[in-house]
Amino acid sequence: MVKSVAMFGAGGKMGLRVTKKLAAAGYDLRPIESGAIGLARLAEAGITAVSEAEGLKGVDVVVLALPDNIIGKVAASISSQLAPGTMLLILDAAAPYADALPKDRPDLTYFVGHPCHPPLYNDETDWDARHDYHGGVARQAIVCALMQGPEEHYALGVEICEAMWSPVTRTHRVSVEQLAILEPGLSEMLAMCMIDVLHEAVDECEKKYGIDREAAQDFLIGHLNVEIAMWFGFSPKVPSDAALRVLEFGKKLIMKENWRDALSPALVRQGADLIVHGKI
Repeated sequence: MVKSVAMFGAGGKMGLRVTKKLAAAGYDLRPIESGAIGLARLAEAGITAVSEAEGLKGVDVVVLALPDNIIGKVAASISSQLAPGTMLLILDAAAPYADALPKDRPDLTYFVGHPCHPPLYNDETDWDARHDYHGGVARQAIVCALMQGPEEHYALGVEICEAMWSPVTRTHRVSVEQLAILEPGLSEMLAMCMIDVLHEAVDECEKKYGIDREAAQDFLIGHLNVEIAMWFGFSPKVPSDAALRVLEFGKKLIMKENWRDALSPALVRQGADLIVHGKI
């Protein structure tokens, strides 16, 4: 039997992409959108929004493609309209990990999924796929967590997530805490922080030392390509002895000894609270 899926935020930047995917996959799709810009996007895509009441009536799955800081509020406002066994599917771990979902509905299923985005190193040959950095055209892996609900609901959550973020290479099962450690922890608190510093380093090369910006950026991006390939197993790891010596010198200058704490559940929870509640 075809599953019914209500999509909150169907006309949003993220919501529209996954709404189109679910429509193409043949689900009984019920797009819910209140914003004028979102409604215009849906109309342009040939998709008609429905009212909240229409969308939630007897629905199997409710996807909340919404900003993290309103997910808890929306979930609480609609929970009384959801039958036992209905799945709430959240597209990011921040709100669930920040304890924002309703606690008075143990009979609902809470499922969390998130895309890994297309990898740096892949075998895509299509031009559009080669230049797809977010996913939806290029293949990507995804991560999924069953936070609350019967074990058999895990397969349904995966099915919906794989349709939303297709084409999918593989699906990794994690806990909600592990997903939060991956994001916001690994991908934002750690990786994005370092990327931001690298961008500032290119600024420094240009503004303080007079290096042509294009030269600095070409040099950095090319070296990132080979260094990431070597360290993550896409190429033999063969840096020179001199490079390894200066690596250790640089790490002592730049990295705090306790940098690994950024991945600890305690600090990741603080990051999730900052995302969802605007404060720690």
